Amino acid sequence: MRRSMTAFGVAGVLLLATACGGGSDDAAGSSGGGGTASLVLAQSGIPISFDVQGYASGQQTQYFTAVFDTLLRQDGAGEIVPGVASEWSYDDTRTVLTLTLNEGITFTDGVALDADAVVANIEHFRSSSTPDLSNAVFVSAVTAVDPTHVQITLSQPDPMMLNWLTQPLGYMSSPDSWDNPDVATNPVGSGPYILDTKSTVVGSTYEFDKNPDYWDNSFELYDSLSMNYYADQSALLNALQGGQVDAASFSNFSSLAQVESAGYDVNTAQLDWEGLMLLDRDGAIAPELADVRVRQAINYAIDKEGILSAILLDHGTATSQIFGPATDGYVEDLDDAYVYDPDKARDLLAAAGYSDGIKLSMPSAAALDSSLLTQIQQQLADVGITVTYTDVGTNLISDIMGAKYPATWFRLASASDWQTATFAITPDALFNSFATTVPEVTELLTTMQTGSEDEAATAAEDLNRYIVEEAWFAPFYFVDNIYVSKPTVDVTMAADMVVPYIYLIQPAA
Repeated sequence: MRRSMTAFGVAGVLLLATACGGGSDDAAGSSGGGGTASLVLAQSGIPISFDVQGYASGQQTQYFTAVFDTLLRQDGAGEIVPGVASEWSYDDTRTVLTLTLNEGITFTDGVALDADAVVANIEHFRSSSTPDLSNAVFVSAVTAVDPTHVQITLSQPDPMMLNWLTQPLGYMSSPDSWDNPDVATNPVGSGPYILDTKSTVVGSTYEFDKNPDYWDNSFELYDSLSMNYYADQSALLNALQGGQVDAASFSNFSSLAQVESAGYDVNTAQLDWEGLMLLDRDGAIAPELADVRVRQAINYAIDKEGILSAILLDHGTATSQIFGPATDGYVEDLDDAYVYDPDKARDLLAAAGYSDGIKLSMPSAAALDSSLLTQIQQQLADVGITVTYTDVGTNLISDIMGAKYPATWFRLASASDWQTATFAITPDALFNSFATTVPEVTELLTTMQTGSEDEAATAAEDLNRYIVEEAWFAPFYFVDNIYVSKPTVDVTMAADMVVPYIYLIQPAA
């Protein structure tokens, strides 16, 4: 089944897109901490709705994790840690997941957040049309074993299931609120904050109050929380220079020094890779790409460091792999697998029988950086590869997924091994447009999905080495994901999200 694209999964330019754990004694408490002053966060997006149909992660995750607890959480390294569930474990087949819930949690309307409520939420999610519905694609049944234990049965192992439970599939809202006429604008959760609907201006400023009865005292809450929407980076820059916000995601690298001069700290993590996806590896519409030497030549033809400096002002790390630093499959040595060497690129093309050069078509769109596309075109032309761009307007993603182009520039998230695989490597991956499949890859993918944690990690590394050697892609760099904050705010970056989860933003000690 082909998975739908989500804000979590794809950090593409048009979207600006294990197995067991243990409990924690201090994960649950009777209050939400002492509270301190107020926190003002800048936002680059607004929630369509707080109802299940509008659930979102990515840039909007802070809105939702402010009001909704999640069944599980992630720390800054991407490790799964307790949330509403204090413990979790799989059976030997990795198709039955049992969650042990913290006792005594209630939604702000007084309804108990027990096993029945968890089952109701997951079933509510499965019956919705939320954009993240694919999170539950392998869920076949959800059962309340007793008030504190939930069993999730999968049709086949899903290495991402625990991650999904930290995101929209894991959002917990009061079942009694679902039929309320204002459910889209007045969320009822058990989270650390409560939306102040009277002070909130929908589409502009969202005001939250501390939940006075919050169950988790493992982190300190602010007395009040504001989230202000800024339509563009220029407006945000003005707000930052005026000290109007405490923390914000910031992508205008050329103005970062101004933000630092205004007194903000810069927090950095790497989630996405950018580069070329060499999609037509079997040569269906571009026969030349079926030759690994041509794909390798493309890798050697690109001056990654030069483009990184020119386009991102060095806010990233040059690489030749798509498995990100947070994944088990990441191999540091592979970052330098293809160093800039146009002479070697020409030699490889000549050895493949293309000393007179080749022609390659790629899509373009107004949303893409034209200077980046020009550099790609010029550098490939320098070794004899003529790139012709076709402006596809708003159809960029659909045209790529529809196998209309043999290669394309793109940007994808790579926070976990299975996420990376299901976005770009599995036969039915979103961006394996021509459904490339080879026995070696199939075997490794099977181990990643069904093997033990250690077996899956080893398979991910082997898979990474294989696709780098076979040059399935021509990555340029991992992009620095930047979140700026005042010194009074302690930010822990998320490994799998463009902004920190709300519980990773704390008052500085």
